[in-house]
Amino acid sequence: MKTSVSINPATEEQIAEYNRLTKSETHTKINSAHAAYLQWKTTSYQERAKLLNALADVFETHKDKYALLATSEMGKTLDQAVKEVEKCALICRYYAEHGANLLQNVTVDTEAQQSYVTFQPLGVILAVMPWNFPFYQAIRFLGPAVMAGNTAVLKHASNVQGCAFAIEEAVKQAGFPEGIFTNLNLDSDAIESVIAHENIVAVTLTGSAPAGKSVAAIAGKHLKKSVLELGGNDAYIVLEDANLDKATDLATQGRIQNNGQTCIAAKRFIVLESIYEAFIKLYTEKMGAAKMGDPTDKDTVYGPLARIDLRNELHEQVKKTIAQGGTLLLGGHIPDRKGAYYPATILTDLKPGMEAFNEELFGPVASVIRAKNETEAIALANMSKFGLGAGVITSDAKKGETIALQLEAGNCFVNKLVASDPRLPFGGIKTSGYGRELSEYGIKEFVNIKTVWIN
Repeated sequence: MKTSVSINPATEEQIAEYNRLTKSETHTKINSAHAAYLQWKTTSYQERAKLLNALADVFETHKDKYALLATSEMGKTLDQAVKEVEKCALICRYYAEHGANLLQNVTVDTEAQQSYVTFQPLGVILAVMPWNFPFYQAIRFLGPAVMAGNTAVLKHASNVQGCAFAIEEAVKQAGFPEGIFTNLNLDSDAIESVIAHENIVAVTLTGSAPAGKSVAAIAGKHLKKSVLELGGNDAYIVLEDANLDKATDLATQGRIQNNGQTCIAAKRFIVLESIYEAFIKLYTEKMGAAKMGDPTDKDTVYGPLARIDLRNELHEQVKKTIAQGGTLLLGGHIPDRKGAYYPATILTDLKPGMEAFNEELFGPVASVIRAKNETEAIALANMSKFGLGAGVITSDAKKGETIALQLEAGNCFVNKLVASDPRLPFGGIKTSGYGRELSEYGIKEFVNIKTVWIN
């Protein structure tokens, strides 16, 4: 029997081993999810809201246990893992409170006696999720999906199967009927047969651009809807009037939160020429002072990457950038210690075409780029195949808004790091994907937007 293994990236010790599902077992679980959907779609919004609130209660009650599991499986610091679980509860409560209103019928005045738009569930939705936010990524999808009346199956990352099964158990503990949410412990090569299954109606994926292209192609082949939230190489423009202490605080947090493994994290800092040297000096001090270490230690600022192979890939990207003419200002070496650790790193003298300018570096590595003026800064920010998030740091909020409106991304923040919020749509453009999660827009991605006309 095939298995998946969970390894603690801080210690390289095995945590657990989980049996993979066979093809027959997988199809049985999908069929059970479909049978559950046939009943679930008839439940009231009030009943769904009650159970989502109960799920929020479970997350809040067991947040320390779940946080420790996430830290053990993928290395994020314990305090950030607790916040992740708390955010899961927030999403559940948001859709419990607002889901019915977001999905209420919309009357449209026509020559008909009555005409309106109604929003009905589709069936079983497949979610393919990554390891970097093992609880939140799944709940960000699950909350709106089940509130709309769908059921869900999850193909989670192999290295966080403990978290995946914990979510499944939490859903059961909250009182949801059997089959509403099911974890499928599968190899990636099994995804095609799952998408092709007659009872899978749509798929959502959060992950890399190559993974997104593969899933989108399979879904398209079978005429099934897909929503993709892919990688990013988010640019933050630091204007001449920016408070440098605040700007470098944001830049430091942006590169080391979640150990630098966040799709929407600030990655490229485009700094105006007149403040470039001052920014670099202060930024280097703050990045160098951030403590790397055991993610369960309360004094640790950032822990290891999620896997050794991911750490090694990141290091190769750093070396490639240096070979292309980039300058290593800080970090950039693999430490002599056990675990998938990589130090806070700063690369400068970057130009379009270099690895750190063009590609996503998924770890605590910052790319700092000099711009002559605001016009060039905007052009450099938009000179990317990605379009997930972007930001502006300035003391002039109006100017920041003007620039934010010119940045090519799905999420643009002024004087704050890009973050998801259940009240606002979240997603990207270009090779960062398509479709939206969260808010009214997210809950309507996986419903039948049906026109009803009555004479």
